[in-house]
Amino acid sequence: MPRLLARLGVLLAVSFGLIVGTGSVAGAHVTVHSDDAVQGGHAEIAFRVPNESDTASTVKLQVAFPTDLPIASVSVLPHPGWIYRVGKRTDAVSEIEWNAVGPDTAVKPGEYEVFRIVAGPLPTTDRLVFKVVQTYADGEVVRWIDEPVTNGPEPEHPAPVLVIAAGGSADAVAHAGHTVAASASAGGAPSSATFWVLAVTTTVAVLVALLAVVLAMRTARRGRGDEAPA
Repeated sequence: MPRLLARLGVLLAVSFGLIVGTGSVAGAHVTVHSDDAVQGGHAEIAFRVPNESDTASTVKLQVAFPTDLPIASVSVLPHPGWIYRVGKRTDAVSEIEWNAVGPDTAVKPGEYEVFRIVAGPLPTTDRLVFKVVQTYADGEVVRWIDEPVTNGPEPEHPAPVLVIAAGGSADAVAHAGHTVAASASAGGAPSSATFWVLAVTTTVAVLVALLAVVLAMRTARRGRGDEAPA
């Protein structure tokens, strides 16, 4: 029985480790979020940029704006230790590029940064796809440009998707926030709450299975007379 218990303990550790590992990888994508994105309005938009490298810092970020759903204007919130450039094509914003001014202000391994803008008027659509290129100090380039999918597994490098509400009311903005949360939970990276619920539930299930096996073995041994009842 000790050998069986050891094996079950390993199974428990591996199961929990896989869940934690999956949650950390899934949460490492470049993402975009807004609390007030409404069609026809201006909104603050935040790009969250985690560093996935174990050895190199992120030194450059390029965000391409959708050309088929143009946005006329953008204001960039200054990011300490970074410079930026806004590119325009005709009367619409085409891209924003941020560059770290030095190694001390780059996004280091194990860290993340949030780059904020205000953009608008937002087009009449329920979502915007921003394609992002992340460059590391060692020359590695990660292209977050894979189009989102409704069915099937998440792409390896999904492009950030911004959900936009259909009206100018507070209810519409709240609806947009709920849609983002539901989308993250249904496919792609789970929310932190969903992730930890899954982790705890799986761990409890494995512990219950372990206890059931131990009790069954003790009962069988008692039936054979190998062990005196407690």
